[in-house]
Amino acid sequence: MFTGIIETLGKIHRLRKEGSNLHITVSSLITDELKIDQSISHNGVCLTVVQIEAPYYTVTAIDETLQKTNLSELKEGQVINLERAMIMGSRLDGHLVQGHVDQTAICRKITRNDGSWMFTFEYEPQLNNITIEKGSITVDGVSLTVVNSEKNAFSVAIIPYTYEHTRFKEYEIGTLVNLEFDVIGKYVARYMELQS
Repeated sequence: MFTGIIETLGKIHRLRKEGSNLHITVSSLITDELKIDQSISHNGVCLTVVQIEAPYYTVTAIDETLQKTNLSELKEGQVINLERAMIMGSRLDGHLVQGHVDQTAICRKITRNDGSWMFTFEYEPQLNNITIEKGSITVDGVSLTVVNSEKNAFSVAIIPYTYEHTRFKEYEIGTLVNLEFDVIGKYVARYMELQS
């Protein structure tokens, strides 16, 4: 489990295909604190550390993960949002995040406000994922509050700290992002579906 509070940015050092798998080697400020088999969120995708050669560590994404996320679009030198799994007994500053991406979305609009930014994302409605006004959403692993909730789109307001310390500063119109919808909302939606 994660909180959606990004701990640091990593930098993609190397990408290596092996069959349908993608080995992703990352440099980060937390590499020295990692261990083999540890779970880390990469743009909101929970991946397991399989190798450490400081200052780098490597994780592997299987084909299913690559098909459902934006990890297949990674490029060497690109930055990536990182968060280690939460520690039980600590404050939960974001919301409960599983690190299981539900689907991707495309950045459709970026508006600069006086000291903040508004990002609008659009996603395919076929999977019946929903957002609610003032509900939680995870975008590339970042826990955010939904504004302007629509059937297949929503916006989020980004403060300067989040903008500077996450991938948001690199987003452009057309950027593909990973979405994890609120787990409680998913259970409620599934329950209602089963009742009808």
